[in-house]
Amino acid sequence: MALAGKSLIGFSTGRGTGASFHALNPATGTQLEPSFISATQSDVDAAARLASDAFAEFGQTSGKRKSAFLRRIAERIETLGNDIVERANLETALPVVRLQSELGRTCNQLRMFADLVQEGSWVDARIDHPEPARKPVPKPDIRSMLRPLGPVAVFGSSNFPLAFSVSGGDTASALAAGCPVIVKAHPAHPGTSELVAVAMQSVVREFSLPEGTFSLLFDAGYDVGLELVRHPSIKAVGFTGSRKAGHALMSVASSRPEPVPVYAEMGSINPVFLLPGAIKARSLEIASGLHASVTLGVGQFCTNPGLVFLQDGDAAQKFLKELERLIGGTAVATMLTSGISTAYRAGVDKFARTKGVQVRARVLQSDGVAQGGAVLFTTDAETFLSNRGLMDEVFGPSTIVVLCKDSEQLVTCAQALEGQLTATIHATDEEMASHKNLFSVLETKVGRLVVNGFPTGVEVCHSMVHGGPYPATSDGRSTSVGTRAIQRFTRPVCYQNFSDAMLPDELKQANPPGILRLVNGKWER
Repeated sequence: MALAGKSLIGFSTGRGTGASFHALNPATGTQLEPSFISATQSDVDAAARLASDAFAEFGQTSGKRKSAFLRRIAERIETLGNDIVERANLETALPVVRLQSELGRTCNQLRMFADLVQEGSWVDARIDHPEPARKPVPKPDIRSMLRPLGPVAVFGSSNFPLAFSVSGGDTASALAAGCPVIVKAHPAHPGTSELVAVAMQSVVREFSLPEGTFSLLFDAGYDVGLELVRHPSIKAVGFTGSRKAGHALMSVASSRPEPVPVYAEMGSINPVFLLPGAIKARSLEIASGLHASVTLGVGQFCTNPGLVFLQDGDAAQKFLKELERLIGGTAVATMLTSGISTAYRAGVDKFARTKGVQVRARVLQSDGVAQGGAVLFTTDAETFLSNRGLMDEVFGPSTIVVLCKDSEQLVTCAQALEGQLTATIHATDEEMASHKNLFSVLETKVGRLVVNGFPTGVEVCHSMVHGGPYPATSDGRSTSVGTRAIQRFTRPVCYQNFSDAMLPDELKQANPPGILRLVNGKWER
């Protein structure tokens, strides 16, 4: 399929007057064709106005129709699967097998939300019947449910060209809620973005949905994204990326005449706590699992374990020796972009220069290409607690092991942590019972607690929470993975004293969709 290199504004293409840019193959540095044209301010305005117009109809679309729409998007993406994977491999250097898996995850995610909206109970319908004879004041008829917010701006991420990009979780959950979506494509994989967007655009046409239900905007930099968030038609933002970029979007969104929510995932160091009994019983196994988690995908996961805490001693030193051997034997690999590689090296160099931090293993890499070599650091708890810079995320295959004197110091380190996406504890059954205070502290710090496993590998399912307290995300009450993600793009609306005919189907007395509802305080269908 030939790429046009232009933004998709509803059913049209951008005017082609913005600055041009190319994707680069990070493995070779080769410029990839075609050139892509950055959207203009008029493109942003046109896409936002179309989305606003589309919301009047799309926001009222039935769950059954939205379900069919999402399923058809998944089918169209699968039809183009080979082309999408081939282009994504060129633009990201991610292995074909990994990209095929991500394509499957993306389509399964679309189908998961299709199932959710087809069943319909996600709207949290609540009904309180009237009591006209109640004294001293009659009780009115009151009903409420979740309704879509309006057009949503979604930003594609660098490390997931499919699952967190054009048709990824933010887009799937927003469309499922009934919100038109405008995606700002990531400049590192514009060709992949266009292929997916064209598939989605064709399904919007096929279902005769409003033109502005979906649009895609290209930009080599930041201006288009900021203009999109500033636009008064945009009612919410979904973002996965750096803390700096997330803060910029939050600042713009909060300074608008009508502030809007930004659901930004901004990184995490995902601490791992290794208790003595677990290390003594499973030292080699834990070292192998931790090494695999740290180096998976060249460390380019937001769930990469960047900090490890354990009590010093003979078992800990044995564990460290094995982890050092594994890290030192890790092959250099290509990262997503030269910019990510440069930032990774700078972060590693900063840690290496920090007083009290030792480099235990470092895989050297050649200059001039987007490579990343694995690195293992060690330090003590006192150094960690006195230097908050050791909590900075270094996006790549490195980790810092913090040696603690005792279990109390483990808890002190946990208390010092910022908000995280995940925390992991390896412990025996006895240790889990005796370290409840550590679990209690970590529960306040993260969105997902993992026991005797590793944080990389986010299962896409109804109960998953991929979020966490600030600064891991801008709003720790939400998740970007799992069906709860739909709640980000909704708000509760109450209907008082409406006639049955005027109510949404989900709130009508006969319950036409047959959903689960809270009626007079009791759940029923």
